[in-house]
Amino acid sequence: MRSVLIFIYGVLCYAVFFLTFLYAIAFVADLPFVPHTVNRGFAMTSVLQATVIDAVLLGIFAIQHSGMARRGFKRWLTSWMSPSIERSTFVLLANAALILLFWQWRPLPGVIWETTTPWTAYLLYALSALGWLLVLSATFVIDHFDLFGLRQAWAALPGKSYAPPQFKDHFYYRMVRHPLYLGFVIAFWATPMMTSGHLLFAIATTGYILVAIQLEERDLVTDHGEKYRQYRRKVPMICPWPRPAQRSEPDFMPSKR
Repeated sequence: MRSVLIFIYGVLCYAVFFLTFLYAIAFVADLPFVPHTVNRGFAMTSVLQATVIDAVLLGIFAIQHSGMARRGFKRWLTSWMSPSIERSTFVLLANAALILLFWQWRPLPGVIWETTTPWTAYLLYALSALGWLLVLSATFVIDHFDLFGLRQAWAALPGKSYAPPQFKDHFYYRMVRHPLYLGFVIAFWATPMMTSGHLLFAIATTGYILVAIQLEERDLVTDHGEKYRQYRRKVPMICPWPRPAQRSEPDFMPSKR
């Protein structure tokens, strides 16, 4: 029964992720069929108040996401929680922080830029959609169901076993070390109308991504030593600029956070 409950918990956490991911697309793209977006939601009382609230919401997500990804926190968590639900719990709380952000976000007035021709708007929407597609597809390049805790929960069932997926250096990871983050940056910045609130969101999330990469790569160097250092020298971090040297095949797992 305990194993079945762990599996049900993992499925529920995955369902929360999937719905939150869909809402995130609508939130950033300011789609009309959701109640709160980056440009619509609560009435703003003052620019300062709205900015402070938005900054706090972004900070809550950043602290939760990076804090729970650290090894020390995971060791503490699994000292009293089954390792089979550690990843699912991370996913659940990360999405809870996002849901809070979507719910309480305060739009800011002012338009930084806006396209004047329909084809330009369509092009930017298509570019944003490409970014979201890159995010989702990159999770499958690693291991989508391991990334969101389902494999761990499934392995808790009787007769099942779990082994971390082995990373093979192929597809996106031959071009950049962090394709998920690249997809997020594209999705957040490619918009036909950049409002002040959207700009705050894009700047803050991009800044967080750059900081998070440094924390993750520090952990990866600790895990894999010189192998990761060589990989880091030969493969760009987030922008797929060509490198002159040929790259050898690393045999390590990139970060999943």
